[in-house]
Amino acid sequence: MTLRIHFTAEDLSRTRMASGVRPLLELSIGIRLLQETTHPVRFDAWRQRAAARMHPRAGALFAYIPALGATPQFLDLNGPDVLDDLEKLRSTPARQVTAELELWGSGQRSTPKAVRQLRESPRLIRHLADAVEHAHQQFVAPYWPRIEQAHGADRALRLQQLADHGVERLLRDLNPRYITWKPPVLHMTTASGRDGDVALDGRGLLLIPTVFGSHFPAFDHPDDGQPWITFPIRDGYRSTLAPVALTAGALAEVPTSLRALLGRTRATVLCVMAEHSGCTTGQLAAHARISPASASEHASVLRNAGLAALTRQGKRALHTLSPAGRTLLDSAVKA
Repeated sequence: MTLRIHFTAEDLSRTRMASGVRPLLELSIGIRLLQETTHPVRFDAWRQRAAARMHPRAGALFAYIPALGATPQFLDLNGPDVLDDLEKLRSTPARQVTAELELWGSGQRSTPKAVRQLRESPRLIRHLADAVEHAHQQFVAPYWPRIEQAHGADRALRLQQLADHGVERLLRDLNPRYITWKPPVLHMTTASGRDGDVALDGRGLLLIPTVFGSHFPAFDHPDDGQPWITFPIRDGYRSTLAPVALTAGALAEVPTSLRALLGRTRATVLCVMAEHSGCTTGQLAAHARISPASASEHASVLRNAGLAALTRQGKRALHTLSPAGRTLLDSAVKA
């Protein structure tokens, strides 16, 4: 059974590659992977690390994102910016939440408690958005610098392919095992075995790269946007999903180059932020074995230098590394 996407000449002219990996789409695919055991060579190490960090708040997402099948439409978040997607989710109108849950739930055998609660109190969508944010920090953010690096290499090769051979060759080589180009139709095998015909209606197709979706492609054709499919970033998965963060046991031996640059305590704070992404100031202090006041001061200096970031969850301040901070740490670990 295949999904057949029909192109016109206008569709081909409007088909394009996304500029980068979509963080919350990657998270959604990752949550599906956590509920199954396929592709152990590629993903078991990541699964084990994710399971060790699992928090009940993140686990609540399993009710909405099954291993196979659809999710409520308001959770179809595939924008290039995490904060924009989270704000979009938090501001979803109550009426829309209720309507989309009803539509989505009609195809479910049973309704999990978390879903029933949201249907009864749609304003709880903000708590769901908090769960998405937390899960992103735990399951995707630690690997983001290497995901971006792998995407950059893959994108350069595909753009060269596009320049040398045209868009039809690009479509043919996206994911040959599961995506087949037979002009003017793209035949796609999905994990859920969807079958049918889709017309792009002159909108073209957006091609979105993914690390976690390394086998079956995902597809959507929204009413208010461009239809899209995912394709796997080629090779490099072993290094891509190796965490940038140091292990907890390595914190006692902060890289010498990092100590020389930042000082031992500040370098340790940087390493703690990598190992415990999204930690509070109190947690940061405990892991670094310094006072909360000192932790707050060092975190502020790192933020001012562009090496760390601060987000707020209610009254709590949560500390994470910035991309620059992760690059610095990664370089120090490799040195």
